[in-house]
Amino acid sequence: MDEARARDVLAAAEVLPGPAWDATLLALGENAVFAAGDLVVKVGRDAELLDRARRELDIAAWLAEAGVPAVRAAETEAVLVDGHPVTVWHRLPDPVRPAEPRDLAELLRVVHALPSPSFPLPPRELLGGVERWLRLAGEAIDPADAAYLRARRDGFADAAAALTPHLAPGPIHGDALPRNVHVGPDGPVLVDLETFSADLREHDLVVMALSRDRYGLPAEAYDSFTEVYGWDVRAWEGCSVLRGARETASCAWVAQHAPSNPKALAEFERRVASLRDGDETVRWYPF
Repeated sequence: MDEARARDVLAAAEVLPGPAWDATLLALGENAVFAAGDLVVKVGRDAELLDRARRELDIAAWLAEAGVPAVRAAETEAVLVDGHPVTVWHRLPDPVRPAEPRDLAELLRVVHALPSPSFPLPPRELLGGVERWLRLAGEAIDPADAAYLRARRDGFADAAAALTPHLAPGPIHGDALPRNVHVGPDGPVLVDLETFSADLREHDLVVMALSRDRYGLPAEAYDSFTEVYGWDVRAWEGCSVLRGARETASCAWVAQHAPSNPKALAEFERRVASLRDGDETVRWYPF
């Protein structure tokens, strides 16, 4: 789904007060995210994401009831428009500063203290999207690389299922990065709720450990995260397993953009090569 297709769906949805072509594109990944006036609209890549979009709305309502600072839905139903799920959200105020790791840690402490909601949360299928992302990549990537990632996926899925957690399992955000925190005038707010799950709390913490090791997060910023949260997941013997699973998923996620973006293909090839070489020092770049 490119921007033009997403705007066509946005226009057909008729959820904005003005023309779809006047809306500002905020992001283009698995969802195209548009802003106009007081609203934000998410257009999903394909119909397979409809159930996830519906669950994200349920999660938003649950977090609102629990008083957790998080983005709020403007419409309670997800609709399928021309094969794409569409959801509507209240637009947050302009940020007062960039989110920092310690802001994320504060919110994770709140989320990790929550009991399970009245509706079922899925397990964190970290590797569940790998097949779809590789399928979307198609012939743009080397078939040997796709086969390598499928084998890694299977191996890490088995290893993750055998882990003994240090923390009590329960609700998690599932994609716990500062980019999913918005710091407005009233403080940090969680956004992008679609990966909320019921699983090992360590999933939320390994993300930042990987950011330190792969994406250039300064050590002092990571230390501020662990200080506020109260524990460093790198001390847990299962950390390397969840890290390996997330690296595998991150490679496949980039692959889906390879057919239309040469930079995505280059980043995909860099990541796969570093995994094949077992070189944990190779820097990865956010995409």
